[in-house]
Amino acid sequence: MASRFVLEASRENFPQLVLGNSDKGPVLTYFWTPKAGPCMMLMPRLIKLAEEYSGKFLLVLVNTDELGAIAREYSVTSVPTVKFFRNGKVVHTIHGAESDASFHQALQRFIASDAEAAHVRALETQRRGDAEQARRQLAEAALEDPENPRIPADLAKLLMAEGEYRQAQDLLSALPVAMRADSEIERLLTHLDFILTAQTAPPIAVLTQRIAAEPNDLTARHQLASVYLLADDLENAMAQLLEIAQRDRAFQQEIGRRGLVALFDMLGGAHPLTARYRPLLTSVLR
Repeated sequence: MASRFVLEASRENFPQLVLGNSDKGPVLTYFWTPKAGPCMMLMPRLIKLAEEYSGKFLLVLVNTDELGAIAREYSVTSVPTVKFFRNGKVVHTIHGAESDASFHQALQRFIASDAEAAHVRALETQRRGDAEQARRQLAEAALEDPENPRIPADLAKLLMAEGEYRQAQDLLSALPVAMRADSEIERLLTHLDFILTAQTAPPIAVLTQRIAAEPNDLTARHQLASVYLLADDLENAMAQLLEIAQRDRAFQQEIGRRGLVALFDMLGGAHPLTARYRPLLTSVLR
C-alpha cells in the first residue's frame, strides 16, 4: 500500500484526514476488516483507482476491528462499505464490492474536471487581489475547456475591472459565433461597445446638434446613448436606443435592440423603464 493517495485512519487523525481534507476534494473512506474476503478483494481495486485518479480524491482506510466507534458513528453495519465525504459530510455510500464502473460513475459526480478546477482557482486568486496571476490561470482554463463560455466571460470581466476594455472586447469578439450568442457574452460585448464608444464620443451638446440637423445620424445617436449610459442617465439612453432600433434595426449589429435588452435584464421586469420601453421595442421589432 505504498501510495501517497492512500492513508490509514486512526482515532486521532480521522477528523483531519477525512473531514478536514474533504473541504479540498472528495475523500473515499473505506470501512473494512481483514477478516472478510470481499474486503481484501476490493482494497487493491480501490488503491489502483486512487493511483489512476492521481490525487483527485483521497482514499482513507478505516479498519472497523480497531475503529468500531467511528464505524458506528457513520452507521456502517456491514463491510466492505465506502463512504464519500465532501465538505465534512457523507455525500454518497457504496455498499459491498461494487464494480469499478460504479466507482467511476460516482466519482464523476464529485470530482471537478481539470478546467473547472483551474477556473475555480483563478476566481479564488482574483478574490485575493492577484489580478495578473488570475489572468494567467483563466487563460490556462480556457485552453483546457475552450467550449465553456463562463471562462472567457470571467476573463473579460477581470480585464474590464483593470480598465482594459479594448482587450476584453477583442477577446470576446474572437470567440466562435455560437459562444458569442451566449447571453452573458452578448451582454458583456454590448456593455463594452457602449464604454468604448463613449470614450471617443464628442460632448453631448455637439451630438444633440448633429441629431437635430440630421435625425438619421445613427452614429451620433449611438454615441449619445453611450455617453448617457456611462452617466447613468438610463432614460435618455433608452430613448436613443429605441430610435436606433426604429430607424435601422441592423445598425451596428442591432445595437439598439441589444442595448435595450441588456438594460431590461439589468433593471428587471418590474422597473418602470423596463415596463415603458419593452412594449415599445416589441412594437418596433414586429
